[in-house]
Amino acid sequence: MIGCLCLHGFTGEPWEIEPISTYFHEKKKWLVYTPTLPGHGPKGNLQEVTYQEWILTAEVAIRELLSRCDQVFVIGFSMGGMLASYLAAKYPVGKVVLLSAAAYYVNPFQLLQELKDVVRMRLRGELDLDEHYHHYRKKIIETPMSAVFQFMQVVKKIKPYVRKVHVPALILQGELDGIVPRKSALFLYENIGSKIKEIHFLPESKHLICHGFEKDLLIDKIEAFLCREEDDEDESGCS
Repeated sequence: MIGCLCLHGFTGEPWEIEPISTYFHEKKKWLVYTPTLPGHGPKGNLQEVTYQEWILTAEVAIRELLSRCDQVFVIGFSMGGMLASYLAAKYPVGKVVLLSAAAYYVNPFQLLQELKDVVRMRLRGELDLDEHYHHYRKKIIETPMSAVFQFMQVVKKIKPYVRKVHVPALILQGELDGIVPRKSALFLYENIGSKIKEIHFLPESKHLICHGFEKDLLIDKIEAFLCREEDDEDESGCS
C-alpha cells in the first residue's frame, strides 16, 4: 500500500491542500493523511501553540504511515512544505513534494500588485466575491504575533535540514505568489541534497496553488513525479 502525508500551511487547514489529497485518495486509492496542525482549523487557538507541536504532529503522522504502508510520500504546502522537508530529511520516505514552500516569505512586489487588484475589485463591487481576499484578510486580522514568531522559528529551525534531504524532490510554485517569493523555491532547489529534483513555476498561480486556475496541471505534475520510476528506486506501484 502507498501512503501519502499532506500538510497544510501556517494559519490554514487541510482545505488548502484538499484537491491533492482527495485526488490521490479517491483516484489512486492511497492511504492519505491530512492532519490539522495544533492551533489551526475552525476551533483552533494559535495564541499559545508552539512550533514544536507542529513538528511533533507531523512526525506522529509520518511514523503511523510508515508503519502501515510499503511506501510513503510527503506533500507539503507553504509552512507544510518546510515540515515536509524536515520529515524527508529524517524519515525513510519515498519522495517529497513542496508546494509554495515557505523557506522565505512575503513577496512585497507581488503583494503590492495584489493590493492594487483588490482596490480595483472594490471599485467594481467585486470584492465580496473574491475568496482569496477574504481568506487572507481573516488571517491578518486574527493571527496573534506570538504565532507569527513560532512560524518564523520553525522556518529557521528547518532550513538547515534542507541539505539533508536526499530523496527525489519536486518543487512547485506560482509565479503570482504574493506570500512566498520566487527565491524560496530557488533556495530549496539549489540546497536540497537530492540527486533527483525538479522545479516548476506555474505562470497563472498565486499562493493558494492547489485552488488556482492551474489546479489540474498541478495535479498532473505531482502524479507524474510520484508515479515515475527512478533508476535508483523500486517500482512505485502507482499504476
